[in-house]
Amino acid sequence: MTNNELDGFILQAIKEDIGDGDHTSLACIPAGVVGKMHLLVKQNGIIAGVEIAKKIIQHFDSQAKITTYIEDGASVKKGDLAFDVIGKVQQLLQAERLLLNVMQRMSGIATQTSEYAKLMFGTETKILDTRKTTPLNRFLEKEAVRIGGGYNHRFGLYDMVMIKDNHVDFSGGIGNAVKKTLHYLKSINKTLKIEVEVRNFAELEEAINTEGVDRIMLDNFSVEDTYTAVQMVAGKVELESSGGINLKTISQYAQTGVDFISVGALTHQIQSLDLSFKAVEYIK
Repeated sequence: MTNNELDGFILQAIKEDIGDGDHTSLACIPAGVVGKMHLLVKQNGIIAGVEIAKKIIQHFDSQAKITTYIEDGASVKKGDLAFDVIGKVQQLLQAERLLLNVMQRMSGIATQTSEYAKLMFGTETKILDTRKTTPLNRFLEKEAVRIGGGYNHRFGLYDMVMIKDNHVDFSGGIGNAVKKTLHYLKSINKTLKIEVEVRNFAELEEAINTEGVDRIMLDNFSVEDTYTAVQMVAGKVELESSGGINLKTISQYAQTGVDFISVGALTHQIQSLDLSFKAVEYIK
């Protein structure tokens, strides 16, 4: 996540929410009034987005004084205070919904990721996110996965080659798809890791024997078949499990010895953590 990326997101979000003015706050709160607000945790989980919330506040009021009590990645419980802010009330109220939207969703993702990661404790397997993210919010959601103890898969279509079932079928097989990919990458003078998705043992065998493959993704393999696949690969390339893996089954998959498990639900099937940004006192 870059500062420019975050600044651009914040400016677009402000434009979307405020338009030509926060008329409620402008009507109810005199300009220049200073007050104190705090971020209240209302549900147990993992907090995420604290640093981003601080940047959001500073966009509205660069002079605001923020005191942080809980850092990103910490376990929180109902009633905890993450931070408090002293600043111009009009501006704090304008920042309220944006910072809550960001923090609640990021904390929900971090909380869910942490639950998966705990179930894999004691193995060498890493939990990965996917591209199943909210458009234009991917950088926030992937950051939340990292805060929760997970790892990021490719960020987009540009930073890794992933040859999936449709690519294989349209290319006439795994061998052809990889051969075309290697030729293409050479023609544009680019080096990218190549991952191939396989649906059965025949495709797995073909992928193992195809030069240029860095990682193989086992699509919807059972736990038993994954054990067999790990033995077949025997460390020749990285191995990733994917497809329908959930909190009930992830421990079994991690124990097979695969290097990675990717779970789309980390970002597209989450419950936001309940947080609120509340007035504490009028100061002047």
